[in-house]
Formats: sequence, structure tokens, C-alpha cells
Amino acid sequence: MRVILAEDSTLLREGLVRLLAEEGHEVVAAVGDADALLAYTRREMPDVVVTDVRMPPTHTDEGLRAALEIREQWPSVGVLVLSQYIEKRYATQLLAGDGERVGYLLKDRVAQVGEFLDALARVGEGGAAFDKEVVRQLVQRTSHVDPLSMLTPREREVLERMAQGQTNPGIAKQLHISLSAVEKNANAIFDKLGIVNDSAYSRRVLAVLRYLNS
Repeated sequence: MRVILAEDSTLLREGLVRLLAEEGHEVVAAVGDADALLAYTRREMPDVVVTDVRMPPTHTDEGLRAALEIREQWPSVGVLVLSQYIEKRYATQLLAGDGERVGYLLKDRVAQVGEFLDALARVGEGGAAFDKEVVRQLVQRTSHVDPLSMLTPREREVLERMAQGQTNPGIAKQLHISLSAVEKNANAIFDKLGIVNDSAYSRRVLAVLRYLNS
């Protein structure tokens, strides 16, 4: 897989370069700011970009804004965002569209090499990979009417794993239930949200976005 890394911490950036090289990936560029990330993405068209959220010059949201621009300009390029914090608004925006080739991990997960590499592979293969803690905070209850209250505990579990980018077989394996049970719960979620089956959009993505925006 061809990867571009964008991380302003030289130590972490070089560590990721070595890790990916050892796993057989080609790091076509490793940069320290969002402008360079966009320039190299335009030039190299990698399979996936891995980017930090906060980078020079302001160290606020440059990396996330670059990630969103890449999603818009080059949808064939996967985007895996690494963050020290959970930026709810941007995480929701990353899920917009078809919900494919995108991920959002907390930097703590990078220390869990297997989880990081699995997330990278999922994004590169056209799937999604959202950190469990990110999903938990995005779907937590608010002071307003909570649409999640309509769901059974099992349906909530299925929805949270859908938001993490897991497939139905993957959800079935993790929850130790049958594939048909996962499909039944997913359909119940769609029904409770009033999301009809239409080939023009993904019901899974709409279901996740409906709850993230609630």
C-alpha cells in the first residue's frame, strides 16, 4: 500500500515510517504540515494518507481540514486521521458521503500496533475504521431527546460497531451472534429511524450520521 504520513512530531513520524516499511508498505512521503500533505497527495495520489489533526502553523485543525479537502478532491484516496483529542464536529463530517475509505483513531491506539495496522488496512481496502472511544462519545446521550432511547441494548451495540466501520460478519463475530441476527438488528435500526432502502445512498451511513447529529 502507498501511504503519505503527515505528523509534525519528528519522533512519531519517523517511527511510523519504520513501522509501515517493516510491514511492507511504501511511504511515498512523510511531511510535517498540512500544505505539504495536500501538495504530495496531489502529486503522488497514494492509497491512504495518515494525518495528525493539529499541525503548523497554528496547531489547531490544519490536519483535519486537509483531510476533509482530500476527501472532497480525491475520493479514491483513503484518509486515516490520528488525534490526541476527539473533535466531534470533524469526526461527523468525515463520516459524511459514502462513509468509505475513512478512519479516525486516537493516538493512544498507535501504540497498539495491531489496531493501527488493522485500521490502516480497512481504510485502504475501502472500509472505515473509527476508534471505539470516538464512537462512544459521539453517540452518548445529550440533554435533548435521545434517539438512541428507541433502540434495544443489542441494537445500540450493532449501531456502535457499524459506526466503527465493521461489516456485518465482523459484528456477528465480535458479538457472538449469527449473521442473520446482525441483519435483523440493522434493519430494525433503519426502521426506527425511518430510513427506507434506496440505491441512491447508504442506509448504514445515514443511520450513523442521524445519531451522531442527534
